[in-house]
Amino acid sequence: MDRDTVEPSVETIPGKNASTWADYHHQFAAPSTYVYEFVWDSTADATGPFCTDVDGNVLMDFTSHVAAAPLGYNHPAIVDKLEAFDLPDPLKIAGQDFYVSAGGEPSDPDLPGPTQLLDRLVDLTSHYDMDRVFLSNSGAEAVENAIKICYASGGHRGITFDGAFHGRTLGALSLNRSKTVHRKGYPEVPGIISVPYPSTQEMYETDWCTDGPGGNVVADRLDPEQGVIDADEVAFLILEPVQGEGGYRVPHPEFARDVERLRERFGLRVIADEIQSGLGRTGEMWAIDHLDLTPDVITSAKGLRVGATISRSDVFPEETGRISSTWGAGDLLASMQGVLTIDAIREENLLENVRARGEQFRSILEERDAPGLIDVRGRGLMLAIEFDTKDRREAVVDAAMERGLLTLGCGYKTLRLLPPLDVTEREIELGARLLFEAIDAVEAQMSVSA
Repeated sequence: MDRDTVEPSVETIPGKNASTWADYHHQFAAPSTYVYEFVWDSTADATGPFCTDVDGNVLMDFTSHVAAAPLGYNHPAIVDKLEAFDLPDPLKIAGQDFYVSAGGEPSDPDLPGPTQLLDRLVDLTSHYDMDRVFLSNSGAEAVENAIKICYASGGHRGITFDGAFHGRTLGALSLNRSKTVHRKGYPEVPGIISVPYPSTQEMYETDWCTDGPGGNVVADRLDPEQGVIDADEVAFLILEPVQGEGGYRVPHPEFARDVERLRERFGLRVIADEIQSGLGRTGEMWAIDHLDLTPDVITSAKGLRVGATISRSDVFPEETGRISSTWGAGDLLASMQGVLTIDAIREENLLENVRARGEQFRSILEERDAPGLIDVRGRGLMLAIEFDTKDRREAVVDAAMERGLLTLGCGYKTLRLLPPLDVTEREIELGARLLFEAIDAVEAQMSVSA
């Protein structure tokens, strides 16, 4: 497969083989979220955003596995290294009980692993004075450990935001405010306060700002004289620097500055959930780098291949048993992939590519007067388009797949676009063309139905 010339090629999707795989899978799988019957053939040709399904259809993946495959398929920086080593079994170690070396010196090993991933992450967050990392399996675990270390520092309340999504374990689930189905019927961590997340000037003025003693909905509640909550009781404030599941909403810059003032005035510990937005997705290594807001904790996963809770020594508890995990810091393969991903982003100057291709894609989307499209938003290659109805969004996702373009929904009626960080100018143009073809086809179908 030649990345410079390949284009999507779809005969029937889902095809017979994909339907067979999906039907067999669901004989055993618990009910969960499956967007469509796309079954990737991991043995077939794939490169960059292009991959092949089990029926031989060639598709263009603009989901990047929900940002969990930031370099797309078979990036040389990853696969060349994997092929160069005879990897052992087990690839996971009990990371809080053993250390691991693959030869060489820790600062320059023959094969990078958990130790080197910790090193890279401290370096990537040094501008926030972060110097300690706890690794885990997933983003939800990274968030769980983030709120645990904040609780350990004092306080029993937490502040989250409308539209938030932070994971599906019970602690993280207690912070979610994006969809009722995520939380209904489940017990919650007590003391969680939810407040608006203003992404527009109107929302900032009407939903966030007040005439009260603090000037905004949080400062009013924490005001020493007229407030209803003692600021010392607040263990953390957690936010996504770009909301993901909540609809790819970018925070209003003054809102972010207000949160920084809250942090300074009341000593609030701010957790930046970078599970989806981190590792270069927005054109900076961390999406919070775009904001005038200093995080005390950063959570990462997805593209990192492991979960990571990153903070300062004074935030992490000193007692060694307060946080731990059998697999924490112990997945050799995933840690190596995380190191190689970070190195590729830096060595190939992919942040610059993300900014350039993000501007290109956004310009194309904004210039086209597409039917039913009411908003374009996002940062870098974390982009979204919002439609007038949920039904239209769902139809466009299906129509795009039929043309060989994989996309995903988010929010209520929004479609998200996550090309790989090394996406090319040609691939952006090709993806945009397929997307607009899908939008036009849906409009034609809706017109006939009407």
